[in-house]
Amino acid sequence: MTSTPYPVPARMTAIAIRAPGGPEVLVPEERPVPAPGPGEILVKVEAAGVNRPDVAQRKGHYPPPPGAPDIPGLEIAGTVVACGEGATRFALGDRVMALVAGGGYAPYCVAHESHALPVPDGLSAAEAAAVPETLFTVWHNVFERGGLKAGETLLVHGGSSGIGTMAIQLAKAFGARVIVTAGSAEKCDACRKLGADVAVNYREQDFVAETKAATDGAGATLILDMVGGDYIERNYEAAAVEGRIVQIAFQGSPKATVDFRRIMLKRLHHTGSTLRARSTADKAAIVRAAGEAVLPLIAAGRVRPVMDRTFPLAEAAAAHARMESSAHIGKIVLAV
Repeated sequence: MTSTPYPVPARMTAIAIRAPGGPEVLVPEERPVPAPGPGEILVKVEAAGVNRPDVAQRKGHYPPPPGAPDIPGLEIAGTVVACGEGATRFALGDRVMALVAGGGYAPYCVAHESHALPVPDGLSAAEAAAVPETLFTVWHNVFERGGLKAGETLLVHGGSSGIGTMAIQLAKAFGARVIVTAGSAEKCDACRKLGADVAVNYREQDFVAETKAATDGAGATLILDMVGGDYIERNYEAAAVEGRIVQIAFQGSPKATVDFRRIMLKRLHHTGSTLRARSTADKAAIVRAAGEAVLPLIAAGRVRPVMDRTFPLAEAAAAHARMESSAHIGKIVLAV
């Protein structure tokens, strides 16, 4: 590790998962401060994003990949206080926001330097911590895997979520039309204010019928789905000919009974991905491409993370309870 003018303690109090279960299993626990390895940076964490995969990990459904910390937390923002061997991209004292494989719910966290971006001026620590997981997920799945282009129509399920609010802004910034689904009139209004052209309250309306009505019967060119279950077959109905469906999560069931003839008749493409278990090089490529395309938009104020609520790190259980209530609009963040 390089020498550092920043005093780095040997121990820290992080939030650990005592055992699989509800939000109450998130407990403070003393841990050693991690040391950055080759190509890595040690970040003094100012804020950490809360995401659905954190909830899945807490419940025992989404274990960290080999070698990753068991402490939850996939995105952080803070200050570089030490650099591992060969890590030269950032200087000590630089403010960064980073994607991590775990360990974010802590005062100090290690990140690979290629998975971090500089924090644009004017972005608070909480806002910066709300960017990496959502930005990289949306960029890779909507633009790289989904191939969204100007003039096409994107249907986003869960439009008021962190992923959804980022997807709306990026799709509009790059010239697409956006339809979203959300679970209340308040959430639909929030999506429209962000730029969504059509917002469908899925509790009261059929998103298949509304999508077709909004596209003169053609259907959505690209669908970003984090629900699964019976949405899979309904997505096939809502998709346009040659449409693409990108699966990024399963808030419903990962299994469904589906009539696959629709794939053949419409010549559909159904793909999907996860981010956490990808290789260091894969993540670095996503981070680099997303940074080049989107950091200027963030710096210009054209794209901003939508913030729901910030909780102190010690109240991580309350943050998880809020996320599981699905009452939030935008991102939930922990302040360290």
